[in-house]
Amino acid sequence: MALPLIVLTGPTAVGKTGLSIELARAVGGEIISADSMQVYRHMDIGSAKVTEAEMAGVPHHLIDVLDPTEEFNVVVFQKLAKEALREIYGRGRIPVVAGGTGFYIQALAYDIDFADNAPAGSLRRELLALAGEKGPEYLHKMLEEADPEAAKQIHQNNIKRVVRAIEFYRQTGRRISEHNQEERKKESPYNLFYYVLNTDREVLYERIEERVEEMLCQGLVEEVKTLAGMGCTRDMVSMQGLGYKEILDYLEGRCSLDEAVYAIKRDTRHFAKRQITWFKRERDVRWLNLPDFYNDRELVLKHILGELGGGFFRLHENK
Repeated sequence: MALPLIVLTGPTAVGKTGLSIELARAVGGEIISADSMQVYRHMDIGSAKVTEAEMAGVPHHLIDVLDPTEEFNVVVFQKLAKEALREIYGRGRIPVVAGGTGFYIQALAYDIDFADNAPAGSLRRELLALAGEKGPEYLHKMLEEADPEAAKQIHQNNIKRVVRAIEFYRQTGRRISEHNQEERKKESPYNLFYYVLNTDREVLYERIEERVEEMLCQGLVEEVKTLAGMGCTRDMVSMQGLGYKEILDYLEGRCSLDEAVYAIKRDTRHFAKRQITWFKRERDVRWLNLPDFYNDRELVLKHILGELGGGFFRLHENK
């Protein structure tokens, strides 16, 4: 029988953290964070990082494991998450993957193969130099000629993904769009329970507004100032996170604080919308719409536990 894997995801600010901890406690589980920012040390406020008190004794993995100067991507996530899975299964515990980065979740849940997609240093430097010299439009045109379908799916300003797609074509002679399509057809090797928590858009946007204001009160500006003092710059992956790049713009005099805050709220709303769109395209998803549960997270938890059923827990108990 396949090993159990629970995923609890959804748009930013919907309430995943609290519910995932309650769920992990209920099933005897440990949490693997699928968040692209909470992995970084010193980046607590802007990432809405789960605190030790909030963890309530539930072990968390992939939190505070990298310095802000280090690069984090889906390949690194998959490697670290698989290591965490082995440890959790080895203890006879159940892994609960919690976070909002859909591509990371897909990579782990379906064991997506990135073996042929490793970056080549010299080629990457060449492509990045071209982007800097001739602009992202030029690089995107190169991708359009090599892989028209990938060019449709990747925005020209997402230079990182454009470069990666061109690299893949140059290295393998295959189109990354075709490779990704093949990988998306794979079945999960796990006994997968894939939950997406969601709520009404107006409520979600209100929660986003409140969260940004709370981050400012907690000292987001000071956090970014400290990171800049440590040598963190806007070209680092870590500083591209929502909240960090906008406050960095303010600190560097590119905009006022009010403009930076407005940009954070606007871009976070757009991000939440993109997250929901991503999860709607995913297979095997079980939607948990909070209004259907009278916005009562305890009822949501009972529903999940009911769906997991006895067989799921017997597997856990036999480990």
